[in-house]
Amino acid sequence: MNRRALLRGAAKLAAGSSAFLVAPSGLEAFAGQVATDRNGPMTWISTTETSPWQTRPLRPAGWRWDTLDVQVGEESDAPAIEGFGACFNELGWTSLQALSSEDRETVLEELFAPGKGGNFSICRMPIGANDFSRKWYSYDETPGDLALEHFSIANDLETLVPFIQSAQRYNPKLRVWASPWSPPSWMKRNKFYAEAKAHPGQVDNGIREDQLGREGEDMFLQEEPYFEAYARYFGRFIDAYKQKGIAVGMVMPQNEFNSAQSFPSCTWTPEGLARLVRHLGPVMEERGVQVFFGTLERGNRQLLDRVMDDPQAGRWIKGVGVQWAGKSAVSAIHKKYPELTLYQSEQECGDGKNDWNYAGYCWNLMKHYLRNGVRGYMYWNVSLERGGMSHWGWPQNSLVTVDAKTRKYQFNHEYYVLKHVSHFVQPGARRLEAEGTFDDVLAYRNPDGSIAVILRNESDVERPVNVTVGNTTVPAMMPANSFSTLFVAHA
Repeated sequence: MNRRALLRGAAKLAAGSSAFLVAPSGLEAFAGQVATDRNGPMTWISTTETSPWQTRPLRPAGWRWDTLDVQVGEESDAPAIEGFGACFNELGWTSLQALSSEDRETVLEELFAPGKGGNFSICRMPIGANDFSRKWYSYDETPGDLALEHFSIANDLETLVPFIQSAQRYNPKLRVWASPWSPPSWMKRNKFYAEAKAHPGQVDNGIREDQLGREGEDMFLQEEPYFEAYARYFGRFIDAYKQKGIAVGMVMPQNEFNSAQSFPSCTWTPEGLARLVRHLGPVMEERGVQVFFGTLERGNRQLLDRVMDDPQAGRWIKGVGVQWAGKSAVSAIHKKYPELTLYQSEQECGDGKNDWNYAGYCWNLMKHYLRNGVRGYMYWNVSLERGGMSHWGWPQNSLVTVDAKTRKYQFNHEYYVLKHVSHFVQPGARRLEAEGTFDDVLAYRNPDGSIAVILRNESDVERPVNVTVGNTTVPAMMPANSFSTLFVAHA
């Protein structure tokens, strides 16, 4: 596409021509135009607090004194993106059950169907209970059952299995990875699922003083029979889900291993995790499943170093999951271990209000992670009932809010922020450097050569911007306090 032809297209858009206009559903609409328009289609979509996902005309070409400019590089050695997604939690599924079957399918199609909406391609799930499960449970709560004779995923057949299978109907190639929040309680020193008392306003979990855990200690029983049984527990989980048509391709040994929480949790030292990984690695290799380190919720790369320095454990680690305060370590990890795949494993969860300001904060999180080598980006809750309350009394945000009384739903601000990236940035895309007088930007080149440039205008006035890729310049207008995506197919 040359500059003169692109500017002719921009002028047509400004005049109201439909030559380049595409439906907000996005990538599918492009396919029918590629053959008929030799310049290739392009689109400019913006989201404000009151008007999400609006296809807008490009700005007429011409000089303006207040025009910002973004110059996007054409080459990249950045890690290839593997995908975007969220987490399959039990309360996500139960909230969607309040909708009519038609509305529920509309939500699932919007999130998971390739090219339709969120375009989700990789998602997380818990191994047993997490903080957004219906209650505490594991797959084997029979004390001393090292042979796992009582192992069962019966609980998940009501929630997580149909949730994932429903997503797979729209994206059969959906990738799934998993991590536990807690082992079976009898495998822990305190014989309890939690390690901290409830915070003020939360539900009392009944933990005793002598059952409290703390950061920097191994709450898992550090004995070989327990490590062996727990590794087989992971294997039984992989096998049981495979029988349901769900291939779990990667596991992390523990969610937030430094955090003693009032909900399912388990603290580990890096050395304790290394002992587990020595057993877990071979069991997962037999099943073709990768092992990542994490999830890391502390800004301390040395916690990873201590596992990687163990030759019997480090050789099994293929990647790292980073979340919360771990964002402070993601750059250092990527620089020291460029061969490891980095995932942002859980976007910070908010307070259940789902407001516009927090959506802006989430954009900054996404920008930080993606600029520092992350290949997979996972939002947290897919859907929650209004208020976003967990079983343990912690309100959190979600992509979708369901009003159980009216049986209505809405996509929240954070969904549209994520969609501005995930809809257009395909697996295999590489991040492009962007510079100029405006830098609140992410830019990607997809494997098919198309370009996605995502911009945030944080100011209270609309701002004109010229986006330049190579010899091509696209003039556009960013609405006040908005997120926008410029997509140019086959640039």
